[in-house]
Amino acid sequence: MDAAPNPDPFLASLPVLRAFADVADPRAYRPLPADWSIGIADVVHSTEAIAAGRYKTVNMAGAAAIAAVSNALGQAAFPFAFGGDGASFAVPPAWLDAARDALAATATLVSEEFDLDLRVAIVPVAAIREAGFDVTLARFAASPDLHYTMFSGGGLAWAEARMKAGSFALPAAPPGTRPDLTGLTCRFDEAPSRRGTILSVIARPADGRGGAAFAALVGDILAMAEGSPDMARPISGSGPPLAWPSRGLDLEARFSRPAGASARWHRFKLAVRSAVAVLLFRFRVPIGRFDPGRYLAELVANTDWRKYDDGLRLTLDLDPALADAIEARLARAEREGIARSGTHRQAASLITCITPSVHRSDHIHFVDGAAGGYAAAAASLKA
Repeated sequence: MDAAPNPDPFLASLPVLRAFADVADPRAYRPLPADWSIGIADVVHSTEAIAAGRYKTVNMAGAAAIAAVSNALGQAAFPFAFGGDGASFAVPPAWLDAARDALAATATLVSEEFDLDLRVAIVPVAAIREAGFDVTLARFAASPDLHYTMFSGGGLAWAEARMKAGSFALPAAPPGTRPDLTGLTCRFDEAPSRRGTILSVIARPADGRGGAAFAALVGDILAMAEGSPDMARPISGSGPPLAWPSRGLDLEARFSRPAGASARWHRFKLAVRSAVAVLLFRFRVPIGRFDPGRYLAELVANTDWRKYDDGLRLTLDLDPALADAIEARLARAEREGIARSGTHRQAASLITCITPSVHRSDHIHFVDGAAGGYAAAAASLKA
């Protein structure tokens, strides 16, 4: 089986967390080297786009920033966090120029193809520390094949706020520039809730940094979720629903079309490939080194339905009573000055995938609520 390129030595040295509850423990994290930089992408006016029914497009724009940087770095491992309507990542100096170009190209694509403004920025870690915040990292083993990076220290949130205020802005690439988005796919349909509601949760420490009280809150929320069947995972063991043509086929075709390629011909090729994929998955027919049953099992294990980036993010499939209880616990933490939080309920979840090679087991799958998700939860938090 093909392997991913070797990670940066600093990333390889990070401890790997096996229990997700440990992500709120500051002792599990290591500070980024001072010469690294943080990249950020954020869809402007995402609330309005969601209200217009374009959340899948917004979602894909955030994932595209990660896919573009990954391909620009030769698919080497790098730390990132998907936020629904945007993304954040960290790169060492040797990778900075490639990451900057990939971000700028993604902003141009999103503007020209979808009439959305993808705001992008590069923020030096040194500037974050001068402001009194930090960026610290840990790795969580989502599966034996994939580790997601967790971020703490308040630095990502500070950098995003400064970007939205106009600092550290990165201009879009020249018109017509297209990033390499190989592997970015959205061929699965929405996954309806099996228990009553999909709850998107964002909880951040009130002081921006966290501590024992916030860690206790995270532990309480996770314990409540883990008491639900299958730990409240939004994607069942059989994987997300398959259909042909999928609702995301047009989006995938528009995001992945290379510069100068025929839009109609590119869409036709994707339609044929996705039809073949549906048949292979439905009947579990191996072809060559590709085993669809194994791939779907890896997909379920590799989803990022729980993560930590200066706060807790969860996409949970819950019965309404448990969703009520989680929201009540978050509200109490707000009253006690421990956390700021936002939630959003919807009927289904959606999944966006980055699969550079079906022969590797570290393919990445971003899970979010299908009707606003993290973006709507973030708006609730701000309100």
